[in-house]
Amino acid sequence: MKNEEINEQKQVEFLVEKKKLDETLEIINSEILNYIERRKYITDYIRDYRQKVVEDYKDDEDAIIEYFDHERFVKEEAYKTIDKKLKELTILKESPYFGKVTFEEEGEEYPETLYIGRFGVTREQDLEPIIIDWRAPVASLFYHGSLGKASYDVPKGVVDTEILGRRQLIVKKAQLKGMFDSAIDVKDEILQMVLSSNTNEKLKDVIMTLQQEQDKIIRMDRNKTIVVNGVAGSGKTTIALHRVAYLLYNYRKQLENKVLILGPNAVFMEYISQVLPSLGETGVKQETFTNYAIEEIGLDESIIEFNEFIEKILSGDEAFIKDVQRKYSDKFINELDEYVEQLENNYLDVPTVKFFDKEVISAEEIKEYFQKHYAYMPLFRRSQRIKRVIFEKIREKRDEEVRILNKEIAEEKKSLSKDELLLQESNIDFKRKIRIREIIREVMDTKNRISEWIDNEDIVSLYKKFAKIERLSIADLSPILYLMIKLDGKKAKNTMRHVIIDEAQDYSKLQFIVVKELTDCKNFTIVGDSNQRLFKFSEVPAMLDLDNIWNETKVEKLNLNKSYRSTYEIMDYANKYLKEEKIVPIVRSGKAVEVTSASSGEELSSKIISEIEKINKEGLESIAIITRDADQLNRVHSLIKDKVHIAKFDNEYVIYNGGTVIIPSYFAKGLEFDAVIMLDSDGNDSNEDLIKYIISTRALHSLKVIKLSNII
Repeated sequence: MKNEEINEQKQVEFLVEKKKLDETLEIINSEILNYIERRKYITDYIRDYRQKVVEDYKDDEDAIIEYFDHERFVKEEAYKTIDKKLKELTILKESPYFGKVTFEEEGEEYPETLYIGRFGVTREQDLEPIIIDWRAPVASLFYHGSLGKASYDVPKGVVDTEILGRRQLIVKKAQLKGMFDSAIDVKDEILQMVLSSNTNEKLKDVIMTLQQEQDKIIRMDRNKTIVVNGVAGSGKTTIALHRVAYLLYNYRKQLENKVLILGPNAVFMEYISQVLPSLGETGVKQETFTNYAIEEIGLDESIIEFNEFIEKILSGDEAFIKDVQRKYSDKFINELDEYVEQLENNYLDVPTVKFFDKEVISAEEIKEYFQKHYAYMPLFRRSQRIKRVIFEKIREKRDEEVRILNKEIAEEKKSLSKDELLLQESNIDFKRKIRIREIIREVMDTKNRISEWIDNEDIVSLYKKFAKIERLSIADLSPILYLMIKLDGKKAKNTMRHVIIDEAQDYSKLQFIVVKELTDCKNFTIVGDSNQRLFKFSEVPAMLDLDNIWNETKVEKLNLNKSYRSTYEIMDYANKYLKEEKIVPIVRSGKAVEVTSASSGEELSSKIISEIEKINKEGLESIAIITRDADQLNRVHSLIKDKVHIAKFDNEYVIYNGGTVIIPSYFAKGLEFDAVIMLDSDGNDSNEDLIKYIISTRALHSLKVIKLSNII
C-alpha cells in the first residue's frame, strides 16, 4: 500500500475514532444527568417521607429520633454509591478512555471491540458496556505484549482469545489528540510521549503506559505474597498502588478498609497520596512504618526519628552505627528471645499464697498453671490469667472467713438470754465489724503481695533496661513490638487482609516479622530496590529472604531491570555507581549529563543559579538540588536562599508543591523530578556511591552534576 493510501486510511480511522469519542461523551453526559436525577429523587423521597413521619409520630419523640438515625444511614449509603459514580463520570468527561482492543474469543463467530478507560461505564437502559475499567479481567488483553493468541482469567476459568488489534488513544480535555496502533512495547510512541512529559501529569497517565510485565504483577493472584526487586524507575511504586486499586476493584467485599500501605517517610507518603484517589479508591490506610509502630505501641515520648536517624549514620557516628547494626542482626532477635525466656524463668520463682496463714494456692499449683494449663498463652497474658485465678481463690477464702464469722456471731447471740442479748448485741456487732475490716485488710495485703511478683512492668520500660538506652530511635520500634507480641500477644488495632510495603529494601528481618504478626495478614505486595539500601547491615536484604523469615511457601520473587523513568544518558551515568546488576534503560534519549565543578562557595552559588535558569528556559517544571545530607543542605541553602525562590526540605513533614527544592538524598529516595542538580561530594566508598546512585536516578529529563572539591 502506498504512503498516500496509508495516510488517507489513517485519516479516515481518525475521523471514525473522533465520532466514537463524541458518541461516548454524549453517553457519559447522559449518565451524569441520570445520576443527578437519581440523587434528586432520593432527596425528594426522603423529604416527603420525613414530613409524614413527623406528622404521624409528633407525640413520640423516641420514634422520630429512631427514624432520623435510620434516615441518615439510608442517605449515606445511597449517596455514597451515586456520588462515587458521579465523580468517576466527571473524570471520564476529560478523557473517557486510552485504549482499544479487538479480539475474538475461542468458539465465537464475530470479533469484539472494547474501549479501556480509568473507570467503567455501562449504559443503564440496555446494560451495554461502553467503557471497560482497566482493572477488569478482560482489560488485561490491552496490556498483552503482542497480537495473536492470548487469554484472560475470569471466576469460571481461563478464556482463550486471539487479539486482532490494539490501539492507543490520546484524549485530552475531551479532544482526540492522537492514536497509535502498536504492540505496546517499551519503544512505542505513546510511552515515549508520556515519559517525555513533565512530572505533574505522569502519575495520572500511568495506566495507559503500563507494560506487560508490570500489568502481569498487578493482576497476580491475591493469595500470593509478591516481592518485587526493581531498579530505580522500573515502576515499583506504580505497580504497588495499581495492584491495590486492582484488588479492591475485584475483591472489594473482602478487602475494603482492610488494606494497609507502609512507606519510608512522610515526604514519600505525601508524594503518592493522590494516586489512589485518582483511581477512585479511598479508605486505604497509608502510613510510614514509624508512625504505624508508634500508634500501635501507644508511645507518647519523643524518639530519634527518620531524618535524625539517617543523619547519624551518614555522619559516621560509630557508636550509633554499631548499635543499629546490632539491632538489625539475627543475633539481636536471639537476644530478645533469651530475654523473654529469662523473664519467664523469673516468674516461676513464686511463693505459696496464704490468707491468714492458711494456704490459698501452693507454689507447685501456680507453676502447673504457668507450665501446663495456660502454657499456650504469651507470658504477660498468662500471668494476668493466673492472677485472676488466684484472686478468685482469695475471694473464696474471704467468703469462707465471713461465713465462719457469721456462724460464730449467730451462735454467740443464740447462747444469750434476751436480757443479755439486749446488753451485749451492740458489742457483738461492733466486734463483727472489726473482724470484717481485718478480713478486708488481709484480702488487700494478700493481693498486694501477689502483685509484687506477678504484675507486669511496662514493656517499653523493660526494653529500655534490656537495651541499656534512655532515648528510643526508629530502630527500637520493631524490638518493642516484638516483645509486645511475645510477652502480651499484641495484635494490631485493625486486622489487615493485604499489606503493601514500599522501599522495603531498608526493612530489617525484625520489621518483617512484627508487621506480619501484628496485622495477622497472609498476603503482601513488597517492593524495593536492593541497590538503594541506605545501610547495608547484611549481604542480602531481608525482603529477598522472606520465604525463610516467614517460613512461607507462597512467596514469589520477581526482578525488574528496565527503567522507564530517566533518559538513556541519565541511566547510563547512574550505572557507573552500581557494582551489582546494571540497569537496562529504555531507549529514550535526552541531553548528555553535564558535569562541572566548583572550588568556592561563591562559584558554587553562581553555578547553581545559572543551572536553574537554564532548566527553566527548557520548560521543565520541577527542579531538585539534591545534597548528600542535612549539613550540606543547610550550607548550600544559606548560599542561594536570597538569590532564588526555593523550598527547603529540612524535615519530612514539608509538603512539595512543585517548583524548585533543595532536598537531602534520603528524602529524595522514591521521588522524581524533571531536572536534578546533583552536588557530588568527594569520596568513593560504597555508601557514597549508593548516595550518588539514588540522587542521579531521581532525574527524568535533565541531570547536572557539580563536583564540590571539599568546599561544602
